[in-house]
Amino acid sequence: MIIALLGVSLAEWAGAQAGGVHSRVPTRIDAGARHVIYLHGRIIEEQGRRPTSPVWGVYEYQQILDLLASNGFVVISEQRKRDTDMDLFAAHVAEQVRQLMRAGVRPEHVTVVGFSKGGGIATRTSALLGEQRVNFVFLAACGDGDFSGSDLRIRGRILSLYEESDDLGRSCHGLFELSGDTGERTEEQLHIGGGHGAFYRPHEQWLTPLVQWVRNARPAG
Repeated sequence: MIIALLGVSLAEWAGAQAGGVHSRVPTRIDAGARHVIYLHGRIIEEQGRRPTSPVWGVYEYQQILDLLASNGFVVISEQRKRDTDMDLFAAHVAEQVRQLMRAGVRPEHVTVVGFSKGGGIATRTSALLGEQRVNFVFLAACGDGDFSGSDLRIRGRILSLYEESDDLGRSCHGLFELSGDTGERTEEQLHIGGGHGAFYRPHEQWLTPLVQWVRNARPAG
């Protein structure tokens, strides 16, 4: 169901472009490709690549990466170490984005996707880069949504998705307001169910808008 709606056949998904998923920026960068940097949730730091939450079930990290790659994107996703510092890793991701752009990849063809703790890292990456043409997708990224007193100022073309039943990842509206007019942005509340675990598996309801956001980015002018 999910695969068909995203325009990917079962055979394509099963093969899922093994060369399209990387743990680092590829040595040989395809400057014409759309690149997606996916930042996973905290539970993978703690339990490994296929963790299970007693509340939200199995986090199908590899399935998500493979499905993104099967949509034609070069996917970069590094499995972080336990207790990774968010600010330090955001600086690392910002440098990955710069590395892609130095190799000739248009900023509009780079998207940083972050879920939960990975979403927090994505917001920090956005602020560090200060580049309005780079794309971001925040998945349950804004905690309780209270950014009063924060000095975080995000930049970029930003999509925020959060699940109605999720108590951990709420709306990024407060962060958007705090940052002012800093680029195109949109936000959508989803109704998948399952709380925070809605983003543990490749649900069509969040993957379809994510894929469309990546594909629809166009150079200014």
